[in-house]
Amino acid sequence: MESAKYPKDCWYVAGMSHEFKKGNLTGHKFAGKSIVMWRTEEGKVVAFDNRCCHKRFPLSDSKLLDNGLLECAYHGLCYNNEGKCVKIPALPDGPIPEKARLRPYPIIEQDNLVWIWTGNEKRASEFQPPRTPEIADPAWGSVNSEQITVPANFLLIIENLLDITHFYPLHDGNIGDYANSQLPIELEEGEEGGYNYVKTIRNATNYTQPPYFVDWFHYEVVDREHTHCMLTPALTRVELKIAPVGKLNTGINRGYVLFHSHTPVDNTTSIWRWYVNTPADHMSRGDPNVPAVKRIAEMFPSVVAEDKWALELQQKMLNIVDEDEDYSELFLHSDKALRRARQIIGQMQREESSLQGSPKDNKSKMVSA
Repeated sequence: MESAKYPKDCWYVAGMSHEFKKGNLTGHKFAGKSIVMWRTEEGKVVAFDNRCCHKRFPLSDSKLLDNGLLECAYHGLCYNNEGKCVKIPALPDGPIPEKARLRPYPIIEQDNLVWIWTGNEKRASEFQPPRTPEIADPAWGSVNSEQITVPANFLLIIENLLDITHFYPLHDGNIGDYANSQLPIELEEGEEGGYNYVKTIRNATNYTQPPYFVDWFHYEVVDREHTHCMLTPALTRVELKIAPVGKLNTGINRGYVLFHSHTPVDNTTSIWRWYVNTPADHMSRGDPNVPAVKRIAEMFPSVVAEDKWALELQQKMLNIVDEDEDYSELFLHSDKALRRARQIIGQMQREESSLQGSPKDNKSKMVSA
């Protein structure tokens, strides 16, 4: 089996709170795991291995009964909200085997996001998902994308988000220009919630903004603060602050807080979502009757489509393994944050491996009842 090219011991975004409704089963694949999820009548989101413990039938293709039990559509085994099998039609009188239970996956719901832990459950308490308060704060307008399936490894998405030197030529004429590639880059590192983070900082003065930013934030020539931070392997936070020249941080700033979640499905597929946030009372210049956050949400998908195009082509080249022996990536000084992100994620994977101990017996086992 191919080794995972992503950390498993990590909190990943499973979706937004409103997507998990009471009485509705949903099936997912996160970090190589097939998972079934639902919200209980008590309001708690739960997640389990999607395979019935009897014959591997996908429970996401089954149903929730009126009494809250999950009934497998194949043989009728019923599971409660703790994943324990409490009924087997073929064993009406016999004791239910102790092993008749589903593997649970830890869940944390905060700031309108649902986070899932896909790795070693004993390590889950060592880490905390990053906060995203703007998404849930009524003082902010917030709009999120639908789930975007990207045929590329999640690390390529992270590198794309940390590196805005690609704004020219990839995004030239919308959010990018040639001058953006020449902005000096500062690097910041730290630790929060058990994760090491890396942040790029790009400050500009007397900067002529690309067309989309003028449309969204009014000012044409600005002083600007632009940061991109990989908070965890699951989430990148982008913050943009702009104001007329000499007026930055004097109370007339405009800009946004933009979150990107990147959840690995497997080694070559990822789920990407973006969540744009601006002060609720900020209106756009392109359409003064439309809040800035909605105007961005209308126009931003065209930018993401350009990134998705590039990421898919990168992954296709990575898949041509015969050429890898003769190829070595060239790293530029502007790629320092990208290299650091790779190192952080690589270290996480090495720690996981060192804690796994001896390999488990992967052979199928049958349990008699």
